[in-house]
Amino acid sequence: MVNKLIINFDEYIKIVEKLALQINKDYKPTVLVGIMRGAAPILDILSRILKLPVAYIVIQSYSGKGMEDQQGDLVFAREISSLAVNKDFNKVLLIDDLSDTGLTLNKSIEWLKNYEPIKDHIKEIKTACLWKKKSSVFQPDFCPIKLDSDPWIVQPTEHYEDLTIEEIKNRNK
Repeated sequence: MVNKLIINFDEYIKIVEKLALQINKDYKPTVLVGIMRGAAPILDILSRILKLPVAYIVIQSYSGKGMEDQQGDLVFAREISSLAVNKDFNKVLLIDDLSDTGLTLNKSIEWLKNYEPIKDHIKEIKTACLWKKKSSVFQPDFCPIKLDSDPWIVQPTEHYEDLTIEEIKNRNK
């Protein structure tokens, strides 16, 4: 059995707010870049708090049927999705939900630095996540929770992975 850390929505919001306070204190990014899907709710909240434009990088990194499957090869989408203009990418804050091994954040920094439309506009990239697992070799610039173990983090929306649309229809009759 995998060790699990179960996070409810109220806890999640408090952690995101702590992250916002850390960022606001020490960094003034010009754009928030989220690694999808994990960063989606974080990016939404932070962009509202910090009043910044957003961009999304879609990366597939986990494969298999169960929630505790291992990280696989990283596959990047061809393009960033954003309405931010190139000059907004001067000071990038790259956001993911967690630093598990550190591979996704490291590879995403490398990808951003080589992404043609914005690479010449980037002056600085800093990183943020909600959790850093003990075995992660990556040190995020901003991270409110540094764990002393490597649990599977069950986030508030993760239960939808195991639900079918039929089950949701039945619950909402």
